[in-house]
Amino acid sequence: MSNTFDMPVRIRFAHCDPAGIVYFPQYLVMTNMLVEEWFNERLSIDYAHMIQTRRVGLPIVKLDCEFSRPSRMGDTVTLGLGVTRIGRRSIGIGIVARCAEEVRFRAAQVLVTTSLESGQSIDIPDDIATALAAFAPHAVQSEEQRS
Repeated sequence: MSNTFDMPVRIRFAHCDPAGIVYFPQYLVMTNMLVEEWFNERLSIDYAHMIQTRRVGLPIVKLDCEFSRPSRMGDTVTLGLGVTRIGRRSIGIGIVARCAEEVRFRAAQVLVTTSLESGQSIDIPDDIATALAAFAPHAVQSEEQRS
């Protein structure tokens, strides 16, 4: 993952459980926010327009998480997103949350482009595929590898 999109997130009271550490599902809320910002800021694809007007969704269909160290209220973690694979209908991403140089959380996700009208997977729209290929040319799969 040589090309990454980074976003700092300050850990808030609302992110934490009664023990005072980030409640693990909150990391998934943060990763979804990261994907939205990546689309808006780095890919120049309006995420709200994609969902609401174009009716193209990007649900997570595969998820693997590792929680290394706790994050606490007041910490600032930097979420880094890199693309590991671009297929015909799916995008593989890796996300790492760091506080300073310490890894707090890692996730590997597979996102699938979906018609929000039919609920079926669809090919990645051309403008999104072009933006993804420019961001991570190493991750584009050949036609034989795509499935």
